[in-house]
Amino acid sequence: MPELPVYDRSGKKVGSYAIEPTDLAPHINKQLLHEAVVMYQANRRQGSAKSKSRSEVSGSTKKMYRQKGTGNARAGSRRSGVRRGGGHIFARRPRDYTYRMPRKAVQLATRMAVASKIKDDQLVIVDELKFDQPQTKEMAGVLKSLGLAGMSTLVTTESLDENVYKSARNIQKVAVSPVADLNALAVLKPGRMLVTKAALDVIKQKASNGSK
Repeated sequence: MPELPVYDRSGKKVGSYAIEPTDLAPHINKQLLHEAVVMYQANRRQGSAKSKSRSEVSGSTKKMYRQKGTGNARAGSRRSGVRRGGGHIFARRPRDYTYRMPRKAVQLATRMAVASKIKDDQLVIVDELKFDQPQTKEMAGVLKSLGLAGMSTLVTTESLDENVYKSARNIQKVAVSPVADLNALAVLKPGRMLVTKAALDVIKQKASNGSK
């Protein structure tokens, strides 16, 4: 079984972690990943776009000129969609774009996303990531030591760690998520994934439970 290097906060290799993509997902289904990503993106849409139809724009309902004898085409309303200032012929209406995929499919897509990071050598393991208090400068130093400075990175912790979150939230292109909040879009969007050893244990354990 291939082993991934485990680093400390200074970037020094301190061990290895035995894991391969098939431990998380038997195979990587690109169609399922695509469907999951589209679902999350659709659920983020506000759906508040609206335009006025001819019944909603202001303007007189009086016929503009007589039906015959002017040489012009027939016209009954200034609010017609073919005239400037008129209503939209197919006016937009607020709508809800949200929808849901089956829970097991969503969970499998998340595991596939993490497996793809392992397969593409985009996952970095750190033995421990804790701060006594929020320290953005210290967090930036950790990322630099691990070769992640300037890269879009998802930092994954075993559980919600407020100090880690506050230390990273002001660093550009860096996001923090506990294992429980991972999803396919959050994992696939950044170029790298920095995960603690304890968090990877939880991911691996969930995968083994989900495959049964």
